[in-house]
Amino acid sequence: MNKSDKRDIVLVVDDSPETLMVLTDALEESGIMVVVAQNGERGLDLAGRVMPDIILMDAIMPGMDGFETCRRLKQRNDLAHIPVVFMTGLSETEHIVNGLGAGGVDYVTKPLVPDELIARISVHIANARLGQSARAALDAEGRSLLAVTGDIEVLWCTPLAASRCERAQLARADGTFDLPAAMKDWMTRLVAPQRSGRMDMAVGSDLEIANLRFVFSGHTGADEFLFRVSDATSPNEKDSLQTDLSLTPREAEVLLWISQGKSNRDIGEILGLSPRTVNKHLEQIFNKLGVENRTAAAALAVRTIVQAEAR
Repeated sequence: MNKSDKRDIVLVVDDSPETLMVLTDALEESGIMVVVAQNGERGLDLAGRVMPDIILMDAIMPGMDGFETCRRLKQRNDLAHIPVVFMTGLSETEHIVNGLGAGGVDYVTKPLVPDELIARISVHIANARLGQSARAALDAEGRSLLAVTGDIEVLWCTPLAASRCERAQLARADGTFDLPAAMKDWMTRLVAPQRSGRMDMAVGSDLEIANLRFVFSGHTGADEFLFRVSDATSPNEKDSLQTDLSLTPREAEVLLWISQGKSNRDIGEILGLSPRTVNKHLEQIFNKLGVENRTAAAALAVRTIVQAEAR
């Protein structure tokens, strides 16, 4: 089978034989491969074995319900990227909120309309693949990144970051994370200003724990906050810029903030400098780096930091 002929795989988790039969017939007819599980525990097991492209999850099941199954799925780094669509006969707001709060990307109400469901499946699979492609590109460039929600639940991380966290016993082999309370408190303090819409002054703040250094990089989505992960023995970002690019300590600080997308005014407020002084530092930076604008300087800074992290 050619790669282009690969069929999408849908895992359906539902305790109703009638629902499983209807969904299997409709999805198979549209060219989708279907795997079924009749309870949450079996659903988690199959998800880890077959790595489906999407999961259709019944909300209300005996034993472990769909909400708890989804929460456990999202706690596993190897499975967290799989989109979950809840199926429920309940339309009350609290159940919709529960499903989305547990990590679901969408919900549909029973009785199901196959054509509508298939259209939703296609959209969510496409979106998930875009996200995976972006993360794969980050890892190919040697990036060591960890993303968390505002409640400090791990959303995803690149394989390099996962490997480092596992060696430091902050992550398990099954992809779940066990972040210490002190680390969660530190992350919460950094994330809180951005959740409330205020300009964050803490980007670049770092924490050393379990022989790793975590550096806050800001937010990449409405509820997605990014941290870079490196070995604690490696130089910090400012030192890397200073040493590798032959900059002064102040120039390295200014360039680091430029790489984080800050304006001259923002940098002046952060470092206690006037915008004019910041601009003078930028002129010196451009001259030393042989670049003509802040975009090129930022790109060189990011590349330098990545190379230092990989050493």
